[in-house]
Amino acid sequence: MVFSRLFKRNTGREAGERLYSALATQARHPDFYVHLGVADSLDGRFDSVALHVFLALNRLKREDGAQAAALAQDLVDVFVDDMDRSVREMGVGDMGVSRRVKQMAQALYGRAAVYEEAVAQDDETKLVAALTRNLYAGIDKSEAAVAAKYVRAAIAELAGQDLATLTQGMPTFPAPGRAA
Repeated sequence: MVFSRLFKRNTGREAGERLYSALATQARHPDFYVHLGVADSLDGRFDSVALHVFLALNRLKREDGAQAAALAQDLVDVFVDDMDRSVREMGVGDMGVSRRVKQMAQALYGRAAVYEEAVAQDDETKLVAALTRNLYAGIDKSEAAVAAKYVRAAIAELAGQDLATLTQGMPTFPAPGRAA
């Protein structure tokens, strides 16, 4: 009995891992870097992942019930664990890992709050400004307007997908750079 609890699978965590994997795969889509001008760098890739985690969290918050809230928490936990693993792989010493991961988690929450505000207010100017500041590291790029269209299209597409689709890690997204 005790052993069965030790080896019991955390299906919520697994759902968070599946969803995060799908989001990270979408965030690494070459069109973000080729057509949308996102920097193919550590920061650019982080911001692309953070944007996609925001998109999933935005969708999950519109779902009633404990299952969606649990999936959102599992998703954030998996994101933080992935950032921890990534920082360690970059060779950051144990003393600096928690500080860096905390900064990354705060960055996720800050970006999500700004994106959420722009989306909730249906303010294209705010959304483009937020994407310019984050996804484009403050460099004013014309592609930010196209990225904003992608965000809107992704929100609309995710809204039509049920919770089971997200839990199974099978969300679908519009093609980056082609969401006019």
